[in-house]
Amino acid sequence: MGVRKRNTAEALKEARKNVAFAKLNNCPTSPRKMRLVADIIRGEDVEKALNILKFNAKEASGRLEKLLLSAIANWESKNEGSNIESNNLYVKEITVDSGRMLKRIQPAPQGRAHRIRKRSNHVTIVLGSRTQENQDS
Repeated sequence: MGVRKRNTAEALKEARKNVAFAKLNNCPTSPRKMRLVADIIRGEDVEKALNILKFNAKEASGRLEKLLLSAIANWESKNEGSNIESNNLYVKEITVDSGRMLKRIQPAPQGRAHRIRKRSNHVTIVLGSRTQENQDS
């Protein structure tokens, strides 16, 4: 690894230490279905996002709720002694990327076969604090 690449990697590593995030890999839901729910909570306050996910009927909302609770726990472990309400915690970023795809065969008429793609996804949630961003500006 070159010096410039190593320096940028170390800088990214240092910047990531201050950010609370959670990842969910290989979730067996198609990315399109997961993005529908992710778009609803992007930019919302954490409390409101939890309520939205709790009362949403889609299956993906249950998985995202669990992931959001994990991100909140990660934020609390990094910022000990401070609570969520006073820091105005919100969902800063949420990305849904496609994961691995299981390829299966389904029999079709006249000796043919159709391919079935069972998709999965990777979800990343990054939390931010509105009070810290206002102080930095």
